[in-house]
Amino acid sequence: MTDASDADADERADGEGPLRAPPEERSVSELLRFGVVNLDKPAGPSSHQVSAWVRDAVDETLAALDPEGPPTGGVAHSGTLDPKVTGCLPTLTGDATRMAQVFLEGTKEYVAVLELHGSPPADFRDVVAEFESEIYQKPPRKSAVSRRLRTRTVHDLDVLAVDDRKALLRVRCESGTYVRKLCHDIGLAAGVGAHMGHLRRTATDPFDDRDLRTLQDLVDALAWAEDGDDALLREVVRPAEDALTHLPAVRIAPSAARNVATGAPVYAPGVIDIDDAARPDRTGDGDPPLIACFTPDGTAVCLGRVVGDPDADSGVVVDLERVLL
Repeated sequence: MTDASDADADERADGEGPLRAPPEERSVSELLRFGVVNLDKPAGPSSHQVSAWVRDAVDETLAALDPEGPPTGGVAHSGTLDPKVTGCLPTLTGDATRMAQVFLEGTKEYVAVLELHGSPPADFRDVVAEFESEIYQKPPRKSAVSRRLRTRTVHDLDVLAVDDRKALLRVRCESGTYVRKLCHDIGLAAGVGAHMGHLRRTATDPFDDRDLRTLQDLVDALAWAEDGDDALLREVVRPAEDALTHLPAVRIAPSAARNVATGAPVYAPGVIDIDDAARPDRTGDGDPPLIACFTPDGTAVCLGRVVGDPDADSGVVVDLERVLL
């Protein structure tokens, strides 16, 4: 009898199956078509422009290394940063763009300069602490979303330093929080008015600023790869699965993964293992969390939500939201 993993490997080699090679075994072309770069956005260009530069650079290398294969088909970033804002902008390439919604599930962290319009009051730190909670915000007029009042959660709000009329803030918040509006509201509460000065994003779950890569790093890595040295590229461009590490995981059989590739949900017999955090809330409060399904070798299969009992003998366990194969 042929081992299932051997059969899957043969199927991939023959080009007949939908399963990718394990993340650590992918070629440069495969990596570029399903990868993520923890990009350090510079000040000046828009997030859209930066993404376009990444797409063009990657497609140029793909055309050189694999001229018979397709281009990336596009890239997607982790959430718009204004042109003057710098920092963590994880960027997905190729088929990985299908998972862009994962960046809405985590938290984001910023370091901001608060420019006060007068001397800070004696209780300034207490005033700032009041905003470490669920807050109401209406998106600014120049935003790309509907200007409806909504709530966002500020998980942590620290005053790192105060110098005359400037304060350095660290903000850890729910995705979709407008830090510029937060700074304005803090100024109103302090009674002196304020606006946001410089802003840098230091983290977007599951990435942070400890291993950021610049556009120049990417361009250099691609050039080296075209010359046959892919070591730097594999440091700069990571398997797209690295963008899913903050989500609860469900491990499914390769046979179930092939069914998912055709649009079928994940059924109970196909579930091998499931994180406790992926299981539905048995109290019935709230929607089930977004989860990621993987094969035993770590290949991402789909995003979805657990809607059934993974320990049952039959029935749907995971409803699909995005197929990643």
